[in-house]
Amino acid sequence: MNDLPLSLPQHGGDLVAAEARWGKPAQGWLDLSTGINPWPYAVGHVPAESWHRLPGLAEQDGLRRAAAESYGCMAENVFAGPGSSSLITALARCFSPRKVAVVSPTYGEHALAWKAAGHAVAEVGVPADAAGAEVLVLVNPNNPDGRSHDPERVLALCESFPLVVVDEAFGEVAPKLSVSAHLRPGLVVLRSFGKFYGLAGLRLGFCLAQPDLVAQMAAQWGPWPVSGPALVVGRAALADRVWAEATRAHLANAAQRLDTVLTTAGLHAVGGTDLFRLVEHPDAAGVYDRLGRAGILVRAFAQRPDWLRFGLPGGEAALHRLRDALS
Repeated sequence: MNDLPLSLPQHGGDLVAAEARWGKPAQGWLDLSTGINPWPYAVGHVPAESWHRLPGLAEQDGLRRAAAESYGCMAENVFAGPGSSSLITALARCFSPRKVAVVSPTYGEHALAWKAAGHAVAEVGVPADAAGAEVLVLVNPNNPDGRSHDPERVLALCESFPLVVVDEAFGEVAPKLSVSAHLRPGLVVLRSFGKFYGLAGLRLGFCLAQPDLVAQMAAQWGPWPVSGPALVVGRAALADRVWAEATRAHLANAAQRLDTVLTTAGLHAVGGTDLFRLVEHPDAAGVYDRLGRAGILVRAFAQRPDWLRFGLPGGEAALHRLRDALS
């Protein structure tokens, strides 16, 4: 059995590290190491002034209103920032040191951010194991295994913990799981923009919370937390309900087709969402290396060397290339 490299990328999309390990593929990289929609929202026209002047309050308020309508809350409950990762870090700095439980395995950024802000952090397998914690962090649906919690159960957790932070980074593909329309004191919801809309490079994310916490988050950035182009694109995309519904259906179909390719190759999915699949295999390291040598990057996990996560191939040619490499 092959061994995974001692130092794996901390996140998907690290093609520089992949090239250092396997060299530059003749066909170019097929990057399946992220859970980002490979069919991005069409940006369309971005006015020239969005690039060369500072955005005003009207543009920022427009984005907040679009997000509030999309997520089912009030604009006063929305803070827009430069990506959900930075929001995770800023949120942890809003509170004095306390006991934090992160339901794991999940995004490493959560535990790291709360630890860096001086909190005592424990990683637990299920919320029931977090007794005594003052903050519970839950990703719903979870990455990388797709575990999910019904909204009624999530809201009930607010009775047991002074603060519940729900990361809905993949909430767009599972809208029935979202609690963003049920905000209350002691509940914070984080939403990613780039994953579902396929525009991760735009760096846009949202923190949904009570107005006092929204103000604390805003104070950490000052007057321009989001770039002018991101304000324009984000507002248009969030308001495009037709695109969102069609995309959910398209992603669900693409995930089923990926399942067929994986199953045929003897890789059975043990979790995931409509933006990625997690497989478990005794020689996951060997599969990881074979795909890397074929110019296909997937996500491996040092803490679980029997796991691999596959993002969606973006079209027939990419799907066939994966199938051939796994054959």
